[in-house]
Amino acid sequence: MSTPVLLAIGVGGILLLLLLIVKLKVNAFLALLITSILVGLAAGIPLATIPATEDTPEKLGIIPAIIAGMGGTLGSVAILVALGSMLGRIIELSGGATSLSGRFTKLLGPRRVSGALTAAALVLAIPVFFDVGFIILVPIIYGFSHAAGLNPVKFGLPIAGVMLAVHVAVPPHPGIVGGASLLGADVGMLTLLGIAIAIPLGVLSHFVSKWINRREFPMLASTKVMFEDFGGGDDTGIGGVGPGTTMTGTLTRTEAPPSAAMILTLILTPLVMIGLGTTAATVLPVGSPARDVLGFIGAPIFALLVTVLLAGFFLGVRRGWSSAHISEVFESALPPAAIVILVTGAGGAFARILTESGIGKALADTLLTTGLPIIVLAFLVSLALRAAQGSATVAILTTAGLLSEAVLSGGYSPIQVVVITLAIAFGALGLSHVNDSGFWVVTRYLGLSVADGLRSWTVLTTILGIVGFLLTFLVWALVGGVSA
Repeated sequence: MSTPVLLAIGVGGILLLLLLIVKLKVNAFLALLITSILVGLAAGIPLATIPATEDTPEKLGIIPAIIAGMGGTLGSVAILVALGSMLGRIIELSGGATSLSGRFTKLLGPRRVSGALTAAALVLAIPVFFDVGFIILVPIIYGFSHAAGLNPVKFGLPIAGVMLAVHVAVPPHPGIVGGASLLGADVGMLTLLGIAIAIPLGVLSHFVSKWINRREFPMLASTKVMFEDFGGGDDTGIGGVGPGTTMTGTLTRTEAPPSAAMILTLILTPLVMIGLGTTAATVLPVGSPARDVLGFIGAPIFALLVTVLLAGFFLGVRRGWSSAHISEVFESALPPAAIVILVTGAGGAFARILTESGIGKALADTLLTTGLPIIVLAFLVSLALRAAQGSATVAILTTAGLLSEAVLSGGYSPIQVVVITLAIAFGALGLSHVNDSGFWVVTRYLGLSVADGLRSWTVLTTILGIVGFLLTFLVWALVGGVSA
């Protein structure tokens, strides 16, 4: 199928999805599945899988591609969302989030809380994948929002923005590390320059989010339930056990909430474990026993599981909760998380259809014929791939693969190769929208509709991506890249 036709199908698919969700109010999960099937049919993806031959690779059929895309996304996201929701729920019902948010609000003052949280998120995002770190910080976002009487998007939007900026640009995250490997970029130099550019982007995320949040965004009903439950209720059951209230049989007794130090320790525990694992994978040789052990300890799923068990003990058992009540608390976290899991998986299915159809490659090939300078080309190809198929990691790796021959044979200095790699990374930062699983994680937890998510989260990521590229281009000019 010709490139113009593929591009038209891709644009048409995105427009159809937006029409279904924004205008016709179709459930996002159903809209993503419907659009995935129609785009697959229009792009000529076979109805059934075509087995591989000596000359051609296997070509998935439409339904197998949707299953593969959803399964690949949910393989990690479903477990992480479930465990993160359980951790948040027990912190919430024990009164821990209220304790922590109250303590920090008192120490920092209401006007400085958002900036302080954004700065902390920048640091925490270095060793932790974006979706994992954001899910872990949701209880803190909700807690501070309750303490300040604000919509969680006020605190959550800048936090999510800076965490995604770090995720795409700073090793040891997989996209940027893989891109560096393909292009031969020095990882140490890349890390230092990536952090140096991420710091002003963190400041920018704070102020741009403040500007975006001048308007009030109505909270989705599903998120409103989670958020209101987070603040406690009427002492009539799981949803109504307020902070510091313990259920023992038919009696209810009030106790002091856990300390802010305890809650902060629980929040930091998975971050430290994950940091150990990612650091070991970067500095230790393949096959090293220490690397394998630390990699297992630092696996996000294991780290969150350990933290949930620790929370059950320190916030439940030690404070007199029965095992049955702790189990009920954990189970009560799962229904609100279900929509986040399903919509995120459907976003992955749509992304896989776009990849299988060749739409993403058609966009990249079109840009490669323009004759633009390589740093501009790196940014635009990555941005186009990000918009087309959703995954920032895939956009970085695909763009690096497309440009690797030109970079490796171009006689560029080590710092120039690092700058080109970062230009690719910041291209993958922008245009997070409906085919990005991260879009659904952020918007659902912050209670944003699709339309409001496009007005806020998509705008924020695109501004951060463009400014990140401009800062990268400035470095390119300083090291003589303009004349290269």
